[in-house]
Amino acid sequence: MRFLLLLPALLLAACSDSGSGSNAPVPEKPLDPITGRQAFQYTYPAARGWAPDAAPLRVRSILIEEVKPAPGKAAAWEITYVSMARASAKVYTWCAIEGQGSLHKGVFAGHEQSWSGGGQESPFLATALVTDTPAALKNATAKSPDYLRKSGVKPPVNFLLESTPRFPNPTWRVLWGVSVGAAEHQVFVDASTGAVVGNE
Repeated sequence: MRFLLLLPALLLAACSDSGSGSNAPVPEKPLDPITGRQAFQYTYPAARGWAPDAAPLRVRSILIEEVKPAPGKAAAWEITYVSMARASAKVYTWCAIEGQGSLHKGVFAGHEQSWSGGGQESPFLATALVTDTPAALKNATAKSPDYLRKSGVKPPVNFLLESTPRFPNPTWRVLWGVSVGAAEHQVFVDASTGAVVGNE
C-alpha cells in the first residue's frame, strides 16, 4: 500500500528529471585554426603509415564558415600524398570541427586513388617545406601594396602549396580569393627560402 502511494511521486520526479535538459549534449569546442606546415606535420605520420614512400603533392587551405581564420592559419586543410611504389594518391584532411562531406574533426584519411604522375604538379620532399603560411602571408602582403590600397572589401586569403616546373622549389600561392581561378590577386612565395618569386 505504501508503495502505491509513493509511485505517483516517483513518476513525477522522473518526468521532472528527464525534462530538465541536464543530460543534453554540450557542443564540442572547435579546435584552433592552424598553419599549413602544422597541417602537414599532423597528417604526415598517417600518410607514412599508409605508404612508407608517401610524399606531399599538394597542400591547400579550406574556408570553414563556422570558424574564423587567423592570419596565416585556416580551420581546415587538405593534403594530397602520393606513393610511387603503390602508384596511388591519398588525401588527408585536418579540420577544426566535424564538418560536411569528407571534413571531420582532426586528421581524417580519404580513399586511395590511382596515380601515375605526369601533369604539372610533382611530389616534393618534406624537408623543402621550411617557410610556413604566416611568413608567406607576411611576405606576400609586403609585395602587394597596390592591390591592398584599392578600395573595396578584400576576399579571404587562401593558400596552395605545390611544386611545378615554373619555379625550382615548392611554392606557396597566397590567394586573395576562394580558389586559383577566382582569386583577385595571388603572390608566389618560395616554400624553402621565403622569397617572393612572382605575383599575378
